[in-house]
Amino acid sequence: MITRTNLAPLLERFFTHRLIQQRDASPHTISSYRDTFRQLLKFIQHRLHKSPDHLALEEIDAPLIVAFLDHLEKAQGISVRSRNLRLTAIHSFFRYVAFEAPTHSEQIQRVLFIPSKCFTRTLVPFFTRPEVDAMLDAPDQRTWFGRRDHAFILTAVQTGLRLSEMTGLKREDVTIGTGAHVRVIGKNRKERCTPIAKSTRKVLKAWFREPQRGKDQVLFPNAKGERLSVHGVQYLLTKHCLTASKICPSLKGKRVTVHRLRHTAAMDLLQAGVRRSVMALWLGHNSVETTQIYLEATLAMKESALARTVPPQGKAGRYKPGAHLLDFLNGL
Repeated sequence: MITRTNLAPLLERFFTHRLIQQRDASPHTISSYRDTFRQLLKFIQHRLHKSPDHLALEEIDAPLIVAFLDHLEKAQGISVRSRNLRLTAIHSFFRYVAFEAPTHSEQIQRVLFIPSKCFTRTLVPFFTRPEVDAMLDAPDQRTWFGRRDHAFILTAVQTGLRLSEMTGLKREDVTIGTGAHVRVIGKNRKERCTPIAKSTRKVLKAWFREPQRGKDQVLFPNAKGERLSVHGVQYLLTKHCLTASKICPSLKGKRVTVHRLRHTAAMDLLQAGVRRSVMALWLGHNSVETTQIYLEATLAMKESALARTVPPQGKAGRYKPGAHLLDFLNGL
């Protein structure tokens, strides 16, 4: 007979021991997992009329979790991708529970077998060079905010850093001299250094001469000298995109984000002939396969490949080996 297992201590240990101590998970991962379980516990409380502190592990079975995921998608209107992220957090918890409560193995396996939902993968959105130039010209560089925003956008689109990496940059993370680069601790606590182009180095060098705001050495601070918030970054990007759209009409209706600037940096690397393995290191991807999405996005490279193929009604030329090959064969 399976004994009753209280959920609360298991979930607490999952966060404190598993995520924080053993895996040293990033704050972003912890907050994402936290939100998942807050939503799950509220759903269960409404469904079972039980306080989260009095829930037993065996009450959280596969059908209940599927009902929770369906509720998120249908009632709250989240995307399939977000639904899958919630399921990833739940799977992670139940893999931990498999070691802590092996007597519940049958229930755990049923939860782990809940599949992610398929969804249509759209092409990676990115900006063209004229669009990037228009956004870089949009900030009024006669003001401190304009110079900050210009330096922020240029650094983001050239380095391809993530939003959290951009807002977390400090002055000490930037090397301006020989071997200019920015140093970040990215996803999964991986440290990486990203080189800075001459144009970016020139702008950042001028930015370093600006009077420093705040005591935390934040590279791109807000008016109080503190780290820019997610909403603060989105505000400045939206504002400058609106201004730039008056010069570059193709920007009208487009949403500019740091992540789209990151995609733009990746596309620039790809079209410059940089190998996927180098791109993965540059962007901080765990796998080279993650970089595959950029190969699918660029129409220019597909058109270039098309130009090298034989038209459907064309005739392929006969292969003619070079003289050096014949000489090699004759010499055997």
